Amino acid sequence: MEAYKREFIEFMVQSDVLKFGDFTLKSGRKSPFFMNAGAYVTGEQLHRLGLYYAQAINDNFGLDFDVVFGPAYKGIPLAVVTAMALQELYGKEVKYCCNRKEAKDHGADAGNLLGAELADGDRVIMVEDVTTSGKSIDETYPILKGAADVEVRGLIVSLNRMEVGKGGVTTAQKEIEAKYGFPVASIVSMAEVKECLHNHEVAGRVVIDDDIAAAIDAYYEQWGAKE
Repeated sequence: MEAYKREFIEFMVQSDVLKFGDFTLKSGRKSPFFMNAGAYVTGEQLHRLGLYYAQAINDNFGLDFDVVFGPAYKGIPLAVVTAMALQELYGKEVKYCCNRKEAKDHGADAGNLLGAELADGDRVIMVEDVTTSGKSIDETYPILKGAADVEVRGLIVSLNRMEVGKGGVTTAQKEIEAKYGFPVASIVSMAEVKECLHNHEVAGRVVIDDDIAAAIDAYYEQWGAKE
């Protein structure tokens, strides 16, 4: 496992973004882990987050693109910090663009997008925190394609939860790939999280002990994707 992936896993725990215990998800599933990207709130956390996204984008998709797009709302800061990190790490100048939940009907920037104005031929990388159902992509992909004839080069998320999506067989990430035809990747997967954290201390405590590890295994016995 690459060093930045291990660092990112520990970073999620230290930032209280990734937690372990007993959680009820929006889907109604009982999960032994929960991720909340809204817990990144400081300048240092956001700076580091952008660097991890930039590295994962480079690893998975390369740097041959023009725009980083983040679906509202959590994708907005992700797009901004990732664009900044791409410049910092690789000297790669890209634009950022996001959608609004409600279109603005006045001013020079009226419409349902903010940031860069999309143009035909723009190559776009989308950034999200985590994909569990693909709903936000279903909402924002038509907005992207409606704004200009862009090419989506890929979607990057923080964490691949590795559980079945809406179809009940494969992951939401694989479902998006099949539906829209662009690749989906993650900075880390839950398999990598478990491998990294099982009986390993982060900030003086073990967050995945044998009991939590067993609960994660049981969760995937029920909800793990068959891929």
